[in-house]
Order: sequence, then structure tokens, then C-alpha cells
Amino acid sequence: MAKPTIINKFGKMAGWNSITVNLLGRDVEGITELSYTDGTEKENVYGAGSMPVGRASGNYAAKASITLFKEEMIALQRSLGPGKRLDDIAPFDINVHYEYRGFMYKDRIRNCEFTGSGTEVKQNDKTIAYRHDLVVSHIDWNII
Repeated sequence: MAKPTIINKFGKMAGWNSITVNLLGRDVEGITELSYTDGTEKENVYGAGSMPVGRASGNYAAKASITLFKEEMIALQRSLGPGKRLDDIAPFDINVHYEYRGFMYKDRIRNCEFTGSGTEVKQNDKTIAYRHDLVVSHIDWNII
């Protein structure tokens, strides 16, 4: 019996249509982009000669941003009540679920806060979306 042809060793790859973003207790539909990274400062330490004699590490830092449609922003602001801003929202987690080969992979962006809000729109735009930078404490990768 012939073996099925596999395009690559990973099979079906994860893409935008395989993720779910949960923000403030609900799955967000009005999202066009999500970005999150973290890392620790690292550098070589030099002594005698031209080669490093060791390595030093500094602080951990995490960054995140989310791009939301104007309608999603309005829904969030309405849930806060009159006179409140997105940056008035208490710290919250963002759960990101990836469906990969029949199982779920999940990351959690911890203690997020909006740093502000805005609108950018120009002639002939079909939709309005805005990229919000977030302050985050850390990222939990591949949680259960």
C-alpha cells in the first residue's frame, strides 16, 4: 500500500485562522494582529585577549501589541462606562490558543494594560483598525 505524500514533516501548519485570542473573558473577533515577544538581555564579557571570558545577563523584558477594529474598541469602551478610557482597565491576561495537529497549544500574556487609544483613518480605507501597545509583566509560553 502506498504511503500518503507529506508536503513537509509538520503537516498542516498553524496560521491566523488557527488561533483564538481571549481578552477580558471573551474571544475577540475584531482583531487583525497580535504581537508578543520576550527575552533577557545577554552579552559577552571580555577580559584579557580578544575572546569573551564569560557571559552576563540583565533584565527580562516582555512586549506586546494588539490591533483592533474600531467596532471592537467601541465595544470595550462601552463596557467601561461613560468617561472611562481603555488605559483605565485593570491589568488583565490575554490567552492565545493555537490549534496544531489536533491539540491545543496555549500562551498567556500576563498583566496587560493598554497604554492609550487612538484612531488612524485615511481616504479610501474600508475599515478602521488601530494598533495598541500594551505594557505586560511576562509571558507564559506553552501552558496547559
